[in-house]
Amino acid sequence: MKITFMGAARTTTGSMHLLEVNGCRILLECGLFQGHRQEAFERNRNLPFDAKTIDCCVLSHAHIDHSGNIPNLVRSGFPGNIYTTHATRDLCSAMLRDSGYIQEKDVEYLNKHRARRGEPPVEPIYTQADAVNSLGHFVSVSYGRRLPIGPGVQLTFQDAGHILGSAVCALDIEEGGKKYRLGFTGDLGRSNVPLLNDPAPLGDVDYLITESTYGARTHETPEEAKQKLRQVINQTFDRGGKVIIPSFAVGRTQELVYALHQLTAARKIPRLPIYVDSPLAVDVTEIFRLHPECYDDEVRAYLEETDARDPFGFASLTYIREVERSKELNFVKEPVVIISASGMCEYGRILHHLKNNVEDARNTILIVGFQAEDTLGRRLVDGDKQVKIFGEEYDRRAKVEIINGYSAHADRNELLAYIGQLDKNRLRRAFVVHGEGEQSEGLQHGLAELGIAQVEIPAPMQAVEIGAG
Repeated sequence: MKITFMGAARTTTGSMHLLEVNGCRILLECGLFQGHRQEAFERNRNLPFDAKTIDCCVLSHAHIDHSGNIPNLVRSGFPGNIYTTHATRDLCSAMLRDSGYIQEKDVEYLNKHRARRGEPPVEPIYTQADAVNSLGHFVSVSYGRRLPIGPGVQLTFQDAGHILGSAVCALDIEEGGKKYRLGFTGDLGRSNVPLLNDPAPLGDVDYLITESTYGARTHETPEEAKQKLRQVINQTFDRGGKVIIPSFAVGRTQELVYALHQLTAARKIPRLPIYVDSPLAVDVTEIFRLHPECYDDEVRAYLEETDARDPFGFASLTYIREVERSKELNFVKEPVVIISASGMCEYGRILHHLKNNVEDARNTILIVGFQAEDTLGRRLVDGDKQVKIFGEEYDRRAKVEIINGYSAHADRNELLAYIGQLDKNRLRRAFVVHGEGEQSEGLQHGLAELGIAQVEIPAPMQAVEIGAG
C-alpha cells in the first residue's frame, strides 16, 4: 500500500490522506484547510488529485477540517461511496449545507471588492446545492461492524469519543498474499469527560496514523474546567459585563450548554440569560437529541436524578436562528452569556459579537477550543492588543480567558495511554499527523519512549510504502 499525506501533515487542518492498495484508491477524510484566506481558498478549491479516480472515502467524523471539502470532491466527479457512522452522516447533513452557505456568502463579499478593482468574479468552492448533492454518496455504518470497501480491504469503526458519531478506523488489508492492519485515529477524544462515551479500543494494528493536536500539552480536568467556567461567569457578572464564547457548533457548544445547565441548577452561577446564537448549533443540538445512545453514563444518571428530560434545554437558555433576533443581542446592556460560531472566530455571527464587545473592558472573551495559526481566535489567545474584524482594527480591551478542559481532543497523556494499549511488538510504524510542529514532535518522542520502533512525521504530499515487509 502507498499512503500519500495530502492534508493535515505538519498542520492541524485539511485532513486528507490517500491510500492506494490492490488497484483501489481510498481517501481518508476530505477536510477544509483553514488559514490565510487566499491560501485557504486556493488549496481548498484545487484538490491534489483527480476526484474521478477516487474509489471511495472513509470519514472519521463531521468536523469541517475533516469533512468540509466533500461537496467539492463530489462536484469534481467523485463517483464512489463515503463511509461513516450514522450520527456523522446526520451531522454532515447540517454542517456541509451550512459550509456551502458560507462559501457562497464569502464569494459574494469578495466579488464586490473584485468588481471595484475591475477584476472578474470568482465562484465559490462549492454551494449549498453541491452540499446537498454530496449527501447521496454517504453510506452509514454502525460501530463494530466490519464492511468490505474495496478489493482486499475491510473497514471497522469504533467510537472515538471526540464528537457525536466520531470514529477510530481500522482497515484490515490483504495484499500480495499478506495480511496487515492499518489504524487511523481520526481525532481521538478524552476519557472520563461528560456527555459522550470514552474512546473505544482500536485493537492491535501493524501500522498507525495518529493525530497529535495536543501531543505536547496536557489539559485541565473536566471538573477544573467547570470551576473555571463558574469563576469567569461570576467575575464578569460582577463587572456588569458579557461573556462572549466563540464555540464550535458541534460538540463544544453542547458540552458548554450541559455544564451551564448543571451550574445554573446548582445555583453556582446567577440565573442570567444564556444565548446560543448559531443556526448550525441549533440544528446540531437537535441531532444530539436524536442520538441518546452516544451519551455516557454520567449524563443518563444526571437526567434521572434531576428528572430533566433534556440535557440541552433549561429556563434561562435561548436558541437563536433568526438574523434579526441575533442583531437584537447588540442592544442588550445587562450581563449575558453568548455562545456563537465559528470556534476559531473566522466567520459567522461570532464576528459581529466580537466587533460589538471586544472594546469593552467589562466583557470577557472566553476561548474554549483549539485555535489554529493565522486565525482571529489565535490572535486573541496570543494577547494581541489590536485585532482586525471585517477589515477594521479594534482595540482589544475585553479580558480574554482560556479554558482547555473542554477540549474534545485527547491530550499528550491521553494519546499515549490510548496508543500504549496497542501491542508494541506488532506495531511496526506510526505516522504522526494533524498537529503543529511542537505538538507532533512531542508525541513522536512520547511514542518512541513507549517502545514503538519507527515513528515519523510525514511532510505534506509525502508518499510512503507499507505492508511490503
